[in-house]
Amino acid sequence: MRIGRLSELTGVSPRLLRYYEEQGLIISERCANGYRDYDERSVDRVLQIRGLLDAGLPTRIIKQILPCLDKPRRIVFSDATPEMIATLEGELQRMSRRIECLARNRDAIAEYLEEVRAAGSDPEGQPDAIRVHAASR
Repeated sequence: MRIGRLSELTGVSPRLLRYYEEQGLIISERCANGYRDYDERSVDRVLQIRGLLDAGLPTRIIKQILPCLDKPRRIVFSDATPEMIATLEGELQRMSRRIECLARNRDAIAEYLEEVRAAGSDPEGQPDAIRVHAASR
């Protein structure tokens, strides 16, 4: 499949797909006309890369662990070096701290919204807190 189709299927821009290829995260064959040709497995690989990037892993670490991931959610252990394990443990701890922070922020926003909604609205549709703030100006 061409780069445009891979982009459509994954939601990743062609520019990023070329970057992933440049970084050695995905591979393509070249057609006679010079166009990139990706196989069907590239869709899963790109989605996997996106998931790892969204989790906060840098491409240098993703490049190290991609060979260990032969399918989504299946890990091949033969390539895991002590350095890779230590790096991944550090990344796991960092992600856990991020998740805890995000959960605290989510809970605080949810609590704030609950209080604002419970306070009700004035006849003009503005929450009481906004009306009070506007009146104090």
